[in-house]
Amino acid sequence: MTHTLNIIGGGMAGSEAAWQAANAGIRVILHEMRPSVETFAHRTGDFAEMVCSNSFRSDDDEQNAVGLLHWEMRAANGLIMEMAQQHRLPAGGALAVDRDAFSAAVTAAIKAHPLIETSYEEITELPTDGHWIIATGPLTSGDLANSIRAETGADSLAFFDAIAPIVYADSIDMDIAWKQSRYDKGDTEEERTAYINCPMDKAQHEAFIDALLAADKTEFHEGETAKYFDGCLPIEVMAERGRETPRHGPMKPVGLTNSHKPDEKPYAVVQLRRDNALGTLYNIVGFQTKMKYGAQTEVLRMIPGLQDAKFARLGGIHRNTFINSPTLLDDRLRLKSRPNIRFAGQITGVEGYVESAAMGLLAGRMAVAELQGRDLPPPSFETAMGSLVNHITGGADAKTFQPMNVNFGLFPPVDAKGGRRGRKLRYKIYTDRAKEQFTAWLAQQN
Repeated sequence: MTHTLNIIGGGMAGSEAAWQAANAGIRVILHEMRPSVETFAHRTGDFAEMVCSNSFRSDDDEQNAVGLLHWEMRAANGLIMEMAQQHRLPAGGALAVDRDAFSAAVTAAIKAHPLIETSYEEITELPTDGHWIIATGPLTSGDLANSIRAETGADSLAFFDAIAPIVYADSIDMDIAWKQSRYDKGDTEEERTAYINCPMDKAQHEAFIDALLAADKTEFHEGETAKYFDGCLPIEVMAERGRETPRHGPMKPVGLTNSHKPDEKPYAVVQLRRDNALGTLYNIVGFQTKMKYGAQTEVLRMIPGLQDAKFARLGGIHRNTFINSPTLLDDRLRLKSRPNIRFAGQITGVEGYVESAAMGLLAGRMAVAELQGRDLPPPSFETAMGSLVNHITGGADAKTFQPMNVNFGLFPPVDAKGGRRGRKLRYKIYTDRAKEQFTAWLAQQN
């Protein structure tokens, strides 16, 4: 008997789920509404389009939980990590990519797979028959969201993601700015100079914060409230929480020395990271914003080095929809009221490209097992993937459930020295234990 798995959504999670299932011999139909139905944030009809940052964050698989998640996805032959590696850009210890080349490569791989069929259409209702994975992400269409709400009896929650502006590299004044990765991190000169840094003295910083606070902002629609995920806070919202907050976040000056004025320590630094392989575009790191376009250009040109900046894309804001997974999903990511339907990706309440793709990987493999008459439990929650599944399907309080990045706080504690001195050893124990457990989980499937 030939089984078919239907997947709604061609983002990080849907693309990864399709790849995992097809590589296991399952026929897949991947449904994507773009480009016939557009969204605010997307620019193309490509799969796995990166709409916010172009970074998959830290690639350190020994000292960082997201780097460990990279390792697990590579071990499981993940498509997203494979394509990210092929289109990697210098970014210190981070895994940043040429976003257009990356999504084009994912799209090409999906379309070339003999067991994956793509269907460009909008699905507006929860399916009743067959095996499905819903991976529609933060911009789930209103009709489908209403159908989910009608089935579950629970309101989808909403928060907002903001997008950072992108600057043309040749419009940056390098007589003021300089290239350096924080703490000179990286194995090559290219890695150690992966960021462009714009310094501010105290007076410039104070004037900039004043302008941020005074700038015209995008208004919310009636009934919407300004709830943000902390990992994607608009820069002006940080400033509203405290004038010094940005200076302890994306504008922190530590680990950087101004090559033009090495004896002067900047009061604050704005960093830009390469956004494409050609090095012609740079995004302003951590500068997601909901300022109106006119205000953005005026305020951002107050940054020393960006006084004549030309913008390839201005920042913006988009709504993010997710379900109350601890109430609605079992630990196989199935909808309890309709177990033929799984959810994956950001709609489950994980946050971030890698986390979304990881949930797609798990949903795809779990669906394969079910179609083949097997049961595949999630990996141990001592692993990065397992800790995320545990969090969204039972580890989190359903009453206060909010989107979450992977972090070591989701892992079972280890017995190691506390405090900063013991942190490096403690993180290494976390990652060693996780790798052993994840390898064993993969071996069970062979």
